[in-house]
Amino acid sequence: MSAGRRVLVGLLVLSGMMVACGRASSTDGAPSVRVGSKKFTESVILGEMVAQLAKSTGASVRHRRELGGTAVLWEALRRDELDVYPEYTGTLRLELLSRLKLKDDEALRAALAAEGLRMSAPLGFNNTYALGMKEAEAERLGIRRISDLRSHPELRLGFSNEFMERADGWPALRDTYRLPQKDVRGLDHDLAYRGLEAGSVQVTDLYSTDAEIAAHGLRVLEDDAHHFPVYDAVLLYREDLETRAPEALAAMLRLSGTLSEDAMVKLNARARVDRVPEAQVASDFLGDRLRVATKVQGEGLVSRVWRRTREHLSLVGVSLLAAVAFAVPLGVVAARRPRLGQAVLGLAGILQTIPSLALLVVMIPLLGIGSRPALAALFLYSLLPIVRNTAAGLTGIPLEVRESADALGLSPSARLWRIDLPMASPSILAGIQTAAVINVGTATLGALVGAGGYGQPILTGIRLDDTGLILEGAIPAALLALLVSAGVEAAGRVLVPRGLRLRAESESR
Repeated sequence: MSAGRRVLVGLLVLSGMMVACGRASSTDGAPSVRVGSKKFTESVILGEMVAQLAKSTGASVRHRRELGGTAVLWEALRRDELDVYPEYTGTLRLELLSRLKLKDDEALRAALAAEGLRMSAPLGFNNTYALGMKEAEAERLGIRRISDLRSHPELRLGFSNEFMERADGWPALRDTYRLPQKDVRGLDHDLAYRGLEAGSVQVTDLYSTDAEIAAHGLRVLEDDAHHFPVYDAVLLYREDLETRAPEALAAMLRLSGTLSEDAMVKLNARARVDRVPEAQVASDFLGDRLRVATKVQGEGLVSRVWRRTREHLSLVGVSLLAAVAFAVPLGVVAARRPRLGQAVLGLAGILQTIPSLALLVVMIPLLGIGSRPALAALFLYSLLPIVRNTAAGLTGIPLEVRESADALGLSPSARLWRIDLPMASPSILAGIQTAAVINVGTATLGALVGAGGYGQPILTGIRLDDTGLILEGAIPAALLALLVSAGVEAAGRVLVPRGLRLRAESESR
């Protein structure tokens, strides 16, 4: 077998091993219920309650926690990727269905029915938006109402990224109150509280049931122009759940009217301040309030890390295998057709410049949530280094070697497999090595669309301000990047003839 074929076969075997290691065990059972939750503590707790209630009826339940944002869950529900998730009436009317100008909940229910969706009765609390700042600073500046901010254009405002773009968010609030502030930045909602403590941000958006309001000593500014509407918490679910899992749905709907605003603040505080796992917080509430006994099974550190390692390896292995299969032939074309090659490299370069998060979100309408959009994004990011290095390796073959191959009468395909690819294999492997390391790091963002992996503890750690959880994802990701890099390098030592390796090493000096 020629060196070129050996390299290709070796890479396929390596990627296949990564995929095999990463393949997660599947669960089945009927009826099944898919629950989603947003990337903030209250939504995760409510998602856990819904999941545990459905599970108490014998349903097979999967809870996709901490998905990227409102748009991600809404699209997932409409595309039949989710069955149910907690939402807020204000978000439905003013953000997701704002074009319909819905006046009340009845109009909202009719609009949802047209989409094949249903909305539960309110869960019992209103979690509206608000603006807050440190109590001492608000007192010093004499600020009690949002309209008071007009007298302080020098204030630094930091809002959650979603609030910066929402129809009822910063643009509308600024116009309603004619606010003059220019230093306004978007950031993660959970990081805003750290910004307030550090003084880098002086005003931020709050959810009225945030436990951090009391924990950080914040003053909630009066919405004296009544800009923010009511955000009653509800369950949003697919219509077919009524026939597909009626018992599970009936159990979930028992949450309606059971959660007061004060109760929700306390539940949030248990998770955020006391560091009680959201699943346990939900279980305790269901036991006390609904007399539903649920069992929370904790997962040990080793088990968690191994499960996430499998998920992460699966993302990296599948995307890298596909990229190798697609990018190496593209590199060959780029080397043999220079003009076409410039176009191919230009397109791959453009794909590389698209921000990872934007690319993931763009993929959702096409591929839904879960591993598919993450795999597609990782595949696209892997193309440029492999295509470029393949083309560079092939065009760097000395002219006398090519002439010797022609003199021997080799066909183009025989020359490719027996001369060109073996000679270019060190450069191709270097490109694959670069792509693999990029993939391991970028795959952490896959957690935002429900792909799991090492990004999940990082997101949870940021949300809960828990450095230990952040490191639980960050350290294995760094180690995996080193291992994958070393693995590709070791594969090169086995698969690439020693003479070619020595030549490549001497040229790199």
